[in-house]
Amino acid sequence: MQILLANPRGFCAGVIRAIDVVEQALRIYGKPIYVYHEIVHNNYVIQNLCKQGVIFIENLKEVPDNSVLIFSAHGVSQKIKLEAQTSNFNVIFDATCPLVTKIHNAVLRANITGSEIIVIGHHDHPEIKGTIGQYNNIKNGGIYLIESTEDALKLIVKDANNLRFVTQTTLSVQETSTIIKVLRKRFPKILGPSTNNICFASTNRQEAVRILATKVELILVIGSIHSSNAKSLIQLAQQLTKSAKLIDSVNDIKKDWIKGVNSIGITAGASVPDILVHKVIDYLSKINVNNCTIHELSGKKEKFVFPKESIIKTFNI
Repeated sequence: MQILLANPRGFCAGVIRAIDVVEQALRIYGKPIYVYHEIVHNNYVIQNLCKQGVIFIENLKEVPDNSVLIFSAHGVSQKIKLEAQTSNFNVIFDATCPLVTKIHNAVLRANITGSEIIVIGHHDHPEIKGTIGQYNNIKNGGIYLIESTEDALKLIVKDANNLRFVTQTTLSVQETSTIIKVLRKRFPKILGPSTNNICFASTNRQEAVRILATKVELILVIGSIHSSNAKSLIQLAQQLTKSAKLIDSVNDIKKDWIKGVNSIGITAGASVPDILVHKVIDYLSKINVNNCTIHELSGKKEKFVFPKESIIKTFNI
């Protein structure tokens, strides 16, 4: 059996930064630390942090007075920020990915100028809830959420001459590009990024899957069902190959999937630690002890990291 590893795969810079915020807070303040929403969408990461004394909540009323609170990498609405700032918490840290913050700022500018804004993304995703929550100028403008080309074709806005768009950072590059083309055709004066707001990590991992799909019979995408970027990877893999499976961990692999398969590709969503990749490799290697080769594709190297400045200087709101 030949095992090919997509490159890049796994943790992105924003995820590394968010986890670092939590770990620094634990070192400085000790447990418990409260995090609004899962810091990233990965069960292994969440369970590991819980063991260290992190408590994940979905309502700020669950946080006791004088506690330490952290906002997740997905970002939060202005309403949640205000509620946190007016509560009796000891300290508040913001682990929002800077690329998400950039989108928040675009929505805030639209809110201030009275421009209408279209948000392309998944309605149930926390990043989208936080993004939409930056806008409250309903009287002079409007904010619209669309998820598909069908939505883009049916959308009715108040003023097509004062219109902008942003996108979720973890969407399918191909699908989002199609939606944007529809918007630009329907609303020629619409303003927005030259292509989309999909982050470099999501874009690079999707391109790596395209390469991987040309070389293997089966693709295993490691990632949570709740992870938007993992969903984008598995959807793309299933479009490109006859067989692609989304797994949360090695425990999800079924032997029937790999029976008679000579080449398997492995990739991982941006919230997945490398240890989960290695566990899958170890499992597959044990099945084919005497006939297994492992190769990592060259791919695009990601050298960018967000600066790890002092948590107190950088993340305190």
